[in-house]
Amino acid sequence: MKHVLIASLLLVSLTCGGQQRADTLFQFDISHSRYPLGKGPVILLDEAHHNFHTTTGRFRPFSDFLRKDGYVVKGNAQPFTPEVLRSSRILVIANALNAANINAWTLPTPSAFTEDEIRYVTEWVKAGGSLFLIADHMPFPGAAEKLAAAFGFTFYNGFAMRKKGDISPGGALNRPDIFTPGHGLIEGPITLGNQPHEKVTSVRTFTGQAFGIPAHATPLIVLDDDFELLLPKTAWQFATETTVQPAAGLAQGASLQQGKGRVVVFGEAAMFSAQVQRDSVRMGMNAPDAKQNPQFLLNIIHWLDSPRP
Repeated sequence: MKHVLIASLLLVSLTCGGQQRADTLFQFDISHSRYPLGKGPVILLDEAHHNFHTTTGRFRPFSDFLRKDGYVVKGNAQPFTPEVLRSSRILVIANALNAANINAWTLPTPSAFTEDEIRYVTEWVKAGGSLFLIADHMPFPGAAEKLAAAFGFTFYNGFAMRKKGDISPGGALNRPDIFTPGHGLIEGPITLGNQPHEKVTSVRTFTGQAFGIPAHATPLIVLDDDFELLLPKTAWQFATETTVQPAAGLAQGASLQQGKGRVVVFGEAAMFSAQVQRDSVRMGMNAPDAKQNPQFLLNIIHWLDSPRP
């Protein structure tokens, strides 16, 4: 586990929140936006649960990008209620936290959501709403575990990492987590898109978690036996006694239809951001080897926004 211990120390320095900032210069050409500017449905980005990603913070490029596609993206600082949820077409939750873990990424990691909020969200989805749930590496899976379980997903409160990986100056493994058809990326409606030019054949993630999916869900990214789950008691602190489990067969992305609604779940958040570390290292949709991540995000949002059968 020596390589893991070294990796953890380097990753702590590279992923420290204070060193990550939104890349406000990120651009991706949308040749044909889905809606006229500002005329599309409302996308609510959760900001009521101590979220690590917000519309004005690390998910500003996410928000600005979807606004270019015509959507009305709003930050939501209110607890989930039927009234709040009815105001949106798509609810995005990215790396929510319980107040107890704001400054302590260590066990225990209580739910970020009340039982009532979970019930309201599940009922809203069944009635036709769309949920995009993103929970990165520990402690975020623990905070979202109960909400994910309400839709049949099993979160593991840890890190999905390649075995025996070294860390590069870019803050990722020397073997970056790039998924292609036949190698973890599962072809389907989301990867194919609605037009030939929307087809996605390569997606990059940046560590994150892995999770189990219910039988009626469709996997989008599936890990192989080159990956393992590390389950530390404190984020980024790995040692010889850290629990390690196989990750083969677990998903890092999946979708499902629930009642009249739709759900997409991802165990990695940076892939949908555009961030800069130390003014030179790019992580997310702006990374040189993540050129199709922006189209992948558009395809996800369009699938969540599609008419229901």
